[in-house]
Amino acid sequence: MDYRVLLKNSAEKELERLPVKTHDRIVECLLLLREDPRPAGARKLQGREGYRIRVGNYRILYLVDDSGRKVEVVSIAHRRDVYR
Repeated sequence: MDYRVLLKNSAEKELERLPVKTHDRIVECLLLLREDPRPAGARKLQGREGYRIRVGNYRILYLVDDSGRKVEVVSIAHRRDVYR
């Protein structure tokens, strides 16, 4: 059974502002999270809860709820801005 991928409103707005090519690559990664919420290359965040995936110079920060089978995307931003 697949996980549901949910985007916070702020993450959805960040995704809409991205260039088309980057947007499409990130959407592709988000769809892959449905099957495997912790794919190769995903890292556990230090100092706070969640995981991150690298997509070029952008990062996707997200939380995984295994009991509810949900992945909640918290932030999508350039690597220089995402951890602020």
